[in-house]
Order: sequence, then structure tokens, then C-alpha cells
Amino acid sequence: MKKIILSLCLISALVSCKSVNDKNAELGKKNIEFYSRIWEVAVNEGRINILDSAYVDDAVLHAVPEVKGKANAKAYYENYVTGFSERKFIIKQIVADGDNLVKYWQFKGKHTGTFFGIPATGKDVDVIGCTIVKMKDGKIAEEQDFMDNLEFMQQIGLIPR
Repeated sequence: MKKIILSLCLISALVSCKSVNDKNAELGKKNIEFYSRIWEVAVNEGRINILDSAYVDDAVLHAVPEVKGKANAKAYYENYVTGFSERKFIIKQIVADGDNLVKYWQFKGKHTGTFFGIPATGKDVDVIGCTIVKMKDGKIAEEQDFMDNLEFMQQIGLIPR
């Protein structure tokens, strides 16, 4: 009888424990849902104020120059909302492992406003890129974007093709 009880307790303990992979998958799913919604609201809907609660206080955007702090991160992305009309930010694919995300995206828009000090050119842009993201406690802690900046500058009309 002791063996049966011990066996049942062991089986119960094993079944009730989640593996590290299961926990990372669950956390990754939550992070994907949060992160995807943030960019839908901020860029596509133009409601940039959602970024006030999306970042940790000491967030870092690995850009040139580097952007530090959630207020500066919001100001950085605000350039896309004020610089482009007909904006469409499309997440083509996003994968996660716990607090680490990789997002493959496409950005389309018409340059009709000032964008990082660049006056409107009226040109359409359509670029693809990838972002590596680190989350912390359900908020964005770090981001680094990769895209073809030469192609972007050519599309916006700053560099001839």
C-alpha cells in the first residue's frame, strides 16, 4: 500500500509541475500578445500614449544615438506617427522564448510630416525589418531594430537611387 501511495504522490508531483520550457512558452505567449497590441495601438491607430505604460523606466533602444528611458522611447516612436500618414505596421511573424522576442515586420506609410527633423517629402515607404526585444516584468526593457536604412532613405527621397 505504501508503494502505491508513494507512486501516486510521485506521479501527481510530476504531472503538476510545469517544466521550464512550459513556463517560458506561457510567458512568451503573454509577451507576444502584449507586444503585438502595443504596436497596433501606437502606430496603426496613432494612439502613442499607450507607450507610457509599455516600457520599464530605464528602457533602452539600441539606436544611433542610443535612446534611454521610457519617455525618450515614446518620443522616438512618436516620429513615425507624426511623420507618416497612411501608416500600416504589420507584424509578419513574432517568436518568443520567455522574455526574449524577435519580431519580423513591415512598415508602410506616406511621409507627410516631420520625421526626426526631416521635412515631409510626400513619398511612400514600404520597408521590412526585424526587432530583437527583451521584456522585463511584462514591459519592454530593450529593443534593437534592423532594417535596410539605405533603402528607406532612398524611398523617402533623401538619397538618389
